Amino acid sequence: MHTFRCVCHSKLFFGSTNCVACQRTVAMCPACRQVSAMEVQDEGTWKCLRNGCGQVQKPCQNRVDHAVCNRGVLVEEENQTLCTTCRLNQVIPDLNVAGNLEKWRRLEAAKRRVLYVVEAIGLPIGMPDQDELLPLKFEFKADGAQPVSTGHANGLIVLNIKEADSVHREQTRVEFGEPQRTLVGHFRHELGHYYWDLLVKPYQLEAFRELFGNEENPTYADAQKAYYANGPKANWQQQYVSGYASMHPWEDFAESFATYLDMVAIVTTADHFEEEKQRFEAHDFDELFEAYREIGIMANEFNREIGLLDLVPEVFTEPVIEKLRFMHTLAEEGPTSEA
Repeated sequence: MHTFRCVCHSKLFFGSTNCVACQRTVAMCPACRQVSAMEVQDEGTWKCLRNGCGQVQKPCQNRVDHAVCNRGVLVEEENQTLCTTCRLNQVIPDLNVAGNLEKWRRLEAAKRRVLYVVEAIGLPIGMPDQDELLPLKFEFKADGAQPVSTGHANGLIVLNIKEADSVHREQTRVEFGEPQRTLVGHFRHELGHYYWDLLVKPYQLEAFRELFGNEENPTYADAQKAYYANGPKANWQQQYVSGYASMHPWEDFAESFATYLDMVAIVTTADHFEEEKQRFEAHDFDELFEAYREIGIMANEFNREIGLLDLVPEVFTEPVIEKLRFMHTLAEEGPTSEA
């Protein structure tokens, strides 16, 4: 992610809601896709003060009611009170339960960050009120009489809100031997399943099977049972980006997709701080990958100096690189490709 500039020239950040220097109201403008200072109008609307924009908008209702969003809603959308990101929610946590509001804030912050990058690279997002694309939906739930499993099915991503508890998440990370386990990572992985349904199954199935294997043999249920009984495949590092990816072609795709989004986010962030701009469109895959590998080496050494986990824990063998290249092709070609 990159930083932004207020009209007072102070830095703004992706989650900013006000400028700490001049105290102006700040929001993510849906027109220019920049975090920008806003001029508050008499009727309660905002005007984006970024040069060349000037879009009039209103605050997302989730910002007004719960302070969990910093995006605007175009005034032309008269019947909408939620921003395009918050509209994807089907279920939110019970806010009468102590601690759930803060967990929801963390979930929304991670979701907005991931979706911003997804939109930046040109991947389509199906909205709930249209039929052209598979609608993307989210449910954030807590365990009740039955435990809630994080996962994806037919466009619906369910996240157990205890993943927003850093203590629980770290305990689970250690239990499952994962090099990383973050809210951002969960969203990127589950979106991989969504984009398999949206872009791969109808358009790129044969190309997918050449790289990842046949998703029908073994069945997902059989593969899952074998994985939890026996663990990852032997020498999985030679073919897969993670041990979990070795379970089944669907999980291989989702893990590879998440890694690809990691790569894009980190390289474009580095580009921005070097040149004050993002330039995803300037990268072909090989440039993008080489930049990620070099940044990863440096960042890993920084982290090791203060005892943190590696930023880039993956080992990039040739099969893994080709799977990431497949993700880049999906991002370039979108939903119009033919298998």
